Amino acid sequence: MGTAVSIELADPLPDADLTTMIGDVCAWLHEVDQRFSTYRPDSEVNRFARRELALADCSPDLRHVLDACADLWRATDGYFDAYAAGPLDPSGYVKGWSVEVASQRLAAAGSTRHYISAGGDIRMRGHNADDRPWRVGIRHPWEADKLSWVLTLTDAAVATSGVYERGGHVRNPRTGAVAQGLRSVTVVGPDLALADAYATAALAMGEAGLTWLPKLEADGYESAAVTDDGRAYTSNGLPAAV
Repeated sequence: MGTAVSIELADPLPDADLTTMIGDVCAWLHEVDQRFSTYRPDSEVNRFARRELALADCSPDLRHVLDACADLWRATDGYFDAYAAGPLDPSGYVKGWSVEVASQRLAAAGSTRHYISAGGDIRMRGHNADDRPWRVGIRHPWEADKLSWVLTLTDAAVATSGVYERGGHVRNPRTGAVAQGLRSVTVVGPDLALADAYATAALAMGEAGLTWLPKLEADGYESAAVTDDGRAYTSNGLPAAV
């Protein structure tokens, strides 16, 4: 998936059970990479994009992702666009979705206390090993050794989209130009797939995203953002540590 993934299980379960759970998560994430990687010529998503594979012959996972991307395009007024850079690239949804599914698989296997992090996309459940809420640091968008915020969470997802690591990888689909105005956007909510997509969409909007993000609060999604000129914004319910 082009990023490092870390998994922490805080459940008081036998080591053998925990090892099996982690193995299942890793196998799932490798399966996602093989199916959705835009860097693999033989991936399912690339075969579909080249019209070598009909929609009816695609896997249920790919059909779900395509439907979800279409729904998000409508929900974000076109700012979340899997075709923003030209070829089909649903990565802005897939990474968060795959980690959300990984967390669901862990929960189904009996894990009620875990933390999964994949390149800025984080899903946690329950409490940490010290029986406290998980703490998540949001990186300062200019100074890598500093934090902009520290969040305290139990059952929640955190997604951050920014330009400080991969440069201008998010484009404004209306202009085709690299998104400008926001340096980083963090969205916190109940579902990582949506949080990830919302953060990407807001970054694509530029400063207009600052007036769009509060609309997500009604659905349980809080947010934080830093503009290109260093101004910081947080929603009213952001679960920041005191």
